[in-house]
Amino acid sequence: MSLSRRSFLKSAAAGTLPVMMTAAASTPDTPRHDAVIDNATLRWLDGAAPAISTGTTLGVPWPRGQHRATQAFALTTADGKPVAMQSWPLAWWPDGSLKWTAHALPANAGLASGLRLAAVDKPPATTDTLKLEQRADAIVVDTGVIRCTIPKRGEAVIQSISRNGRDIARNGRLVAIAANTPDTEAANTAQHQYSSTITAVTVEQTGPVRCVIKVDGKHSTTARQWLPFSLRLYLYADAESVRIMHTFVFDGDEQQDFIRGLGVRFDVPLSGALYDRHVRFAGEHPGLWAEAVQGLTGLRRDPGAAFREAQVAGLPCPPLAQMATRVSSALHLVPAWGDYTLSQLSADGFQIRKRTKPGHGWIDADAGKRAAGSGYIGGSGGGVAFGLRDFWQRHPTRLDIRNAQTDSAEVTLWMWSPDAPAMDLRFYHDGMGMETHEQELQGLDITYEDYEKGYGTPNGVARSSEITLWALAATPSRERMVQIAAAVQTPPQLVASPAHLLASGVFGRLWSLPDRSTPAKTAIEDELDRRFDFYKGQVEQRHWYGFWNYGDIMHTYDADRHVWRYDVGGYAWDNSELSPDLWLWYSFLRSGRADIFRLAEAMVRHTSEVDIYHSGRFAGLGSRHNVQHWGCSAKQLRISAAVYRRFYYFLTADERIGDIMRELLDADAKLEATDPVRKIANAPPKGQYPARASFGTDWGSLAGNWLTEWERGGNQRYRDKLLTGMRDIAAMPHGFFNADRAGYEQDSGHLHNMTGDKVAASHLNSVFGAVEVFAELIDITGQQDFEKAWIQYCTLFNADKAAQIRALGMPHGGSTVLRVGHSRLTAYAAARTKDAALARRAWGEFFEHPLKPLRPIAVNGPAVLNPIQEVDWISTNDTAQWGLAAIQNLALIGDYLPEAK
Repeated sequence: MSLSRRSFLKSAAAGTLPVMMTAAASTPDTPRHDAVIDNATLRWLDGAAPAISTGTTLGVPWPRGQHRATQAFALTTADGKPVAMQSWPLAWWPDGSLKWTAHALPANAGLASGLRLAAVDKPPATTDTLKLEQRADAIVVDTGVIRCTIPKRGEAVIQSISRNGRDIARNGRLVAIAANTPDTEAANTAQHQYSSTITAVTVEQTGPVRCVIKVDGKHSTTARQWLPFSLRLYLYADAESVRIMHTFVFDGDEQQDFIRGLGVRFDVPLSGALYDRHVRFAGEHPGLWAEAVQGLTGLRRDPGAAFREAQVAGLPCPPLAQMATRVSSALHLVPAWGDYTLSQLSADGFQIRKRTKPGHGWIDADAGKRAAGSGYIGGSGGGVAFGLRDFWQRHPTRLDIRNAQTDSAEVTLWMWSPDAPAMDLRFYHDGMGMETHEQELQGLDITYEDYEKGYGTPNGVARSSEITLWALAATPSRERMVQIAAAVQTPPQLVASPAHLLASGVFGRLWSLPDRSTPAKTAIEDELDRRFDFYKGQVEQRHWYGFWNYGDIMHTYDADRHVWRYDVGGYAWDNSELSPDLWLWYSFLRSGRADIFRLAEAMVRHTSEVDIYHSGRFAGLGSRHNVQHWGCSAKQLRISAAVYRRFYYFLTADERIGDIMRELLDADAKLEATDPVRKIANAPPKGQYPARASFGTDWGSLAGNWLTEWERGGNQRYRDKLLTGMRDIAAMPHGFFNADRAGYEQDSGHLHNMTGDKVAASHLNSVFGAVEVFAELIDITGQQDFEKAWIQYCTLFNADKAAQIRALGMPHGGSTVLRVGHSRLTAYAAARTKDAALARRAWGEFFEHPLKPLRPIAVNGPAVLNPIQEVDWISTNDTAQWGLAAIQNLALIGDYLPEAK
């Protein structure tokens, strides 16, 4: 049932007395921030301190002018004990002061609450626990616990990981299996196996606490090189582990190249008795499958309690002479199990199998629902624990251990399991006769799919995966193995408090801390929580999982079928449409909730890789929403924009996301060849200009890319292009109303008025990060003409036609379908101009349409496949824009929020 503003507020504030609608005495203004912040209290994102940390890195913001570029920092515990740390700048304010700093802690450091990061006169002394040695043929990193050798050429990406002078793992390499058809039984099937070939090795960072080494290459056979990859190896002081960020780009022909397996493989030297060799697989947390290669339990004859107890615990057994003779004399007749596989082919089922050796049958060992994606193999000299993050979420996956009965086992972590059907990336339909733009637009009209032949290609999309390897001196206890698996699935992350993030003034000053000081504010805060909780639940109920899908959400609901429109053209996967990414990140900034961070993290990993092209014809562009993530022919800047990535980058200092944002810097060069308005009949002709650009979906996206590069201290050419565009828009007769579609010169960044004295506006221009980026630009540049033009646009977009005519000479003609989302533009103008009437108008717009409070209902039985919670009117467009409007209006004009009468 739809509710009015009044009934919505009353229902949310049940039990309270009605309050007359009044405005606070103060005038609206931008949020206040602390003037001085010399320190930051850090906390573990997921609450309590983790049991294990393999080393962690975080980003911390600072107010403009607070800290000079060379400022030193120190970290202490709540009781004042120093914690080792490595620091470096991530971003600067235009005056050269620090905007973001990154800080790395050693393994298992700071496992307490209340860590305090403070500016100091000079950096504290550090012990160089971490050492890096450059050799002619390899790089050697010593963490103080393990030594990792990375070759500079050849097949192996890791030559060895050793501990106490003994190799624990060797010959780490990438493997891929591909076929020319998805059908394994086809007569003409040809299958090939590929291994890694290194093309470059780069030391990206080295210091006393953390080093990062990047390995680039391709998957190769003697006949072919393809599937380019990048590996980042992260090593922290005092760590017994190596974290690996694995990225590959699909650069094949989807009609002929079908990946059947993609993984990382390494060898594990083994020694000692077979009954002292142990295998571990983590099940559903905190479950564990733990066995020995040669079992001593359950035999007809008892080897002795000491042997059984030691083997079950993973400890070395007593000397063989102490074993019961009837068992020791017949050990050669007890099978040794050499091969093990844990296969997760769906989000809801895994299976463990084992066999003695090749040529013999597999035995079903056990099964479960969701494996944590970690395992172990080792003997008396130690072994390797290994884990693949998001293991069940990104099915089909697999963990293999082979030859555990020999002196060298082989481990493979499969990111795409060979058990699964082939990775089939072909477009899902044959075009259905659409050959002209007219026919394509007819298809768009019926299914909302923007189809164009040849545009739905996966060539250039990517996927990144996180792997961690532990070089252990002995078999971990069962409890320790469970802790290792937890650290793989949910890597410990330090964060600054929401209050610190807010006071630093980053991300546009468009958000505030949650405020339930009045019934009306409580109603909005509660609705914000409900909407996030609903989507979080939908990920699980709708099984939004899988290698290519995990991290995205769906676009629009189909109430008749009780499903999201997963198979209806442009209504399926959302691909950042109308900025759900921003809704999630601003929700996290203000709340600090771990579950919001983790969903936003999965989204940024997905949208940054799968929804963006990283090579080929469309490199730097993203794909609009579709049944397949890359299926839409609208290849646009509005999807690939850095505005969706930079939150995660600055909060974590993640190098892969940093790479992706730099990939986007020259994406404007694609505007000419991939014209975003090529199918729109009434779009102004390009005329003398190389390309056409909308100020919001195109230039606004570029502005976010260039702003991020500017603050990261990169090439100043992009700062200049950004400032050029700002000046050009401000100089147009009607500012942004002339820039709805402007002529664009990608070399210089100049924008040109192509509408003359006419005006135009699009409901899409402000909903892909433009609001948020422009707020930051106005804050940091002080360009008053640009601000004036933007405030004019914000004031008039939702204004009545009479006001538009008075200001512009004519109505702007923009659609009114997103008036609630655009209420935050009105709020911004009100806050900047201190206009109380405008602030009240903004809240009127926010509540203008009957507000539907989100109240899921249960649906089960034969109407659905699985029991679900349903909101039959839901769309991600409306959810994201309502959420952003609610957050920003509360921050900008919260004092003017009316109460129910």
